[in-house]
Amino acid sequence: MGSEEIITRMAIGGSLPVANVQALASTYSGDIPLRFVRPELHSEEVLVDETLQIPTMDMRKLMVDDDDEMGKLHLACKEWGFFQLINHGVAEAVEEKMKADVQEFFKLPLEQKNAYAKQPNAMDGYGQNLVASEDQKLDWADMLFLQTLPTPERKRRFWPEEPTSFRETLDKYSSELVKVLNCLLQPMAKNLAINPEQFAKMFEDGRQSVKMNYYPPCEQASKVLGLTPHSDLGGLTLLVQVNEVQGLQIKRNGKWIPIRPLPGAFIVNIGDDVEKLSNGEYKSIEHRAVVDPEKERLSIAAFHSPSIIGPITKENGEKYKS
Repeated sequence: MGSEEIITRMAIGGSLPVANVQALASTYSGDIPLRFVRPELHSEEVLVDETLQIPTMDMRKLMVDDDDEMGKLHLACKEWGFFQLINHGVAEAVEEKMKADVQEFFKLPLEQKNAYAKQPNAMDGYGQNLVASEDQKLDWADMLFLQTLPTPERKRRFWPEEPTSFRETLDKYSSELVKVLNCLLQPMAKNLAINPEQFAKMFEDGRQSVKMNYYPPCEQASKVLGLTPHSDLGGLTLLVQVNEVQGLQIKRNGKWIPIRPLPGAFIVNIGDDVEKLSNGEYKSIEHRAVVDPEKERLSIAAFHSPSIIGPITKENGEKYKS
């Protein structure tokens, strides 16, 4: 497939069909299929210094404009592009129910999950990340991707009916995340010396989508990736770890840093759109997911995109065009 065709396929959201990874992981023996093997992993350095971690922000302090916390947030967005958020206000019961329902969905038989399979030229549904060509390397993962906002654009046909509470749970979770988003936008705008209402308005009619990830164990975990290195396209991503298995890594100074999620915290990262809105002051950072040789890993990522993209701060000259 030529580069022009790949770009076209990516633009319209189409994805080539590939094997279910959860089913493959439960049945394969011997060598991993070549499309999953990543030779470059052996030459990339992963830091083992456990003292080097992304900053942690306290939402309660941010909401009262605590000077120290505001400064820490500004530095985190400029130098790391990632931070962990504690005391975020989402009820523990809502978060835990979302985690439980996601776990139950991925435990369903493949036939039941496939009832919500992605369709050609569509993003919503159960399956794998975008596969644009026959020779593309594949992620060792399955996922359920659902657009949650704007509400009229929800494709309910892909919202699982099993477990029976899933749809209601996701609806509540979606609403709670919007509250967190709005609370974060205020201190970020103040740090960027822009009008908080103007900044929030850009996200008001934007999009929210939720991607639920299942990374099966792999005996040869050092040869595969759960998620290909990338930066997020949207504005802000809120990630929650479903179980205790780690896998997220971010790239800093040319090296990969494993992230240790704090219990109950959201991992927040800057997306490409906020990098543009901040005229490059805030950074959208490359990250990836590795897999465990013995245990499955699950996570839930919620992407929030503004309806308007382009720099609203031009202090150092306009680096991005609207």
